[in-house]
Amino acid sequence: MGVEIKCVVWDLDHTLWDEVLLETSEVSLKPGIREIIQELDRRGILQSIASKNDYAAAMSKLKEFGLDDYFLYPEIHWHAKSYSITTIQQRLNIGLNTFLFVDDQLFELEEVQSVHPDVWCLEAKELSALLDHPRLNPQVVTEETGRRRQLYKLDEQRNRAEESHTGPKEEFMASLQMKFMITEACEGDLQRMQELTVRTNQLNSTGITYSYEELKRLSELDEYKLLVCELTDRFGSYGKIGLALVEVDATAYHLKLLLMSCRVMSRGVGTVLLTYLIQRAREEGKRLLADFKETDKNRLMYVTYRFAGFREIKKQDRHLLLEHDAQEAVGYPPSIKVITPQYTINS
Repeated sequence: MGVEIKCVVWDLDHTLWDEVLLETSEVSLKPGIREIIQELDRRGILQSIASKNDYAAAMSKLKEFGLDDYFLYPEIHWHAKSYSITTIQQRLNIGLNTFLFVDDQLFELEEVQSVHPDVWCLEAKELSALLDHPRLNPQVVTEETGRRRQLYKLDEQRNRAEESHTGPKEEFMASLQMKFMITEACEGDLQRMQELTVRTNQLNSTGITYSYEELKRLSELDEYKLLVCELTDRFGSYGKIGLALVEVDATAYHLKLLLMSCRVMSRGVGTVLLTYLIQRAREEGKRLLADFKETDKNRLMYVTYRFAGFREIKKQDRHLLLEHDAQEAVGYPPSIKVITPQYTINS
């Protein structure tokens, strides 16, 4: 069946609307297309444009239809559509295997497929059954799911602010006024945590997914702690962007799962949750262990562990056991205010 689709990239002429915009301004939306776009957005599926067209005219027409705000990083120009998809993918920082490209021209579909074989390419005439396809029906739809486009819109604002900043990067990071909040997960967090385990691949320490029921059961056991993270800055909230599942006994914290949204890695927060756990282990004189399973996509998570001071103590096939000695004091990045629970994790 394939992985869940995270972004749909649309052509415009004869796909989103009838006719060719440069030949007539009297174009009309294809039947049902507005409803498809709105429903994909509700499901948290991002959308963009790859169209050979005049940018100003196309965006003006989308605005006239009340649809311009639904599309992130639209690529409207005369370059190859494979180039457009490359650009969109780099800006969104999600895998090409999570992209769907819709176009009415077989030539354009074949051109994209030849450059990006992992992209699902679909003829526009097949749109009627699109919303029923399993790859476009996420396992979990939460309140945060429906805000995903807005979260990326905030990221656009941050990126523009960074690009226009002329001083050192450290100065810009400090200007963001970031707050990283670590809390023990409550009932209302569990569905979002399930969604994170399903959607996060690169910064996922084991690749294990957990159902809502599994997470609820673990949260009720004294020997496990579920921690969830949220990041905010002067632009707004990034949402719930990370979690940790920790097994606790009298001598050790054992990190069974750690994951972090790729959206926040450029903000230097990758090791904040690990630093918190290192501090707690040091204060209580416990070992800090971590499970790690090598996958085709999570090399960056392994680098994050090593950068934080973890070392391998056991390896079997692709399964690793890591340890941090938690002897030396470690600090948080200076540009981030970290708010932690008012308790110590005890066995």
